[in-house]
Amino acid sequence: MAKSLVDETTASGAYNRPPSVFRNFVSRDPTSQFPAESERYHLYVSYACPWASRCLAYLKLKGLDKAISFTSVKPIWEKTKEGDEHTGWIFPVSSAEEPGAEPDPLNGAKSIRALYDIASSNYSGRFTVPVLWDKKQKTIVSNESSDILRMFNSEFNDIAENPALDLYPKPLQAKIDEVNEWVYDGINNGVYKCGFAIKQGPYNEAVTKLYQTLDKCEEILSKQRYLCGNTVTEADIRLFVTLIRFDEVMD
Repeated sequence: MAKSLVDETTASGAYNRPPSVFRNFVSRDPTSQFPAESERYHLYVSYACPWASRCLAYLKLKGLDKAISFTSVKPIWEKTKEGDEHTGWIFPVSSAEEPGAEPDPLNGAKSIRALYDIASSNYSGRFTVPVLWDKKQKTIVSNESSDILRMFNSEFNDIAENPALDLYPKPLQAKIDEVNEWVYDGINNGVYKCGFAIKQGPYNEAVTKLYQTLDKCEEILSKQRYLCGNTVTEADIRLFVTLIRFDEVMD
């Protein structure tokens, strides 16, 4: 049986996010397995998914719209395969079916699951977005959003319209990494620990940590414009995409 988010709970009833499986890296080195080339890569996203949306934010901010195409799936999970109870991300039949969502323009896939099947015949993990797809090799480069952010930030600068924008500047990297760690634990992944906990104890623990971390962010941002100082960085993007969905989803 194919896995989905709701399957990833421990015996205690707590949500436990598994690591991403596809962790290749696009490089500015033209001799690499996945060189940074214009119109070679495609980003699959869901506007409902903060992990995917932060990659799309980078795509726009760096001015990579013309170099890297993207497609959004439908925002609500549906069955991904006939005769299987698994639910996940689905492409619409036509662009008129769901605002913002479009059919898969590259492979004619019916679901994100189908893309994983194309990339690997023996894959047994979850079928998540974002997916950074290589059109030439017809495979998944990466399904890890944090890696995709770093690729978009630096590896495509030769073809980006905003190459000077650096959201992971060297003087702030240690600070950004530190902030990312506790924001991820308390907020980015924290909302999932709340939403997918199946027992009261783990839920109480997760929701307490979530609001403590939100308070920590509020304290920092009451004194400075951005999480790591006076300039916007990766840390702010990673926080924002979760916060913008917080009230709607948590309610």
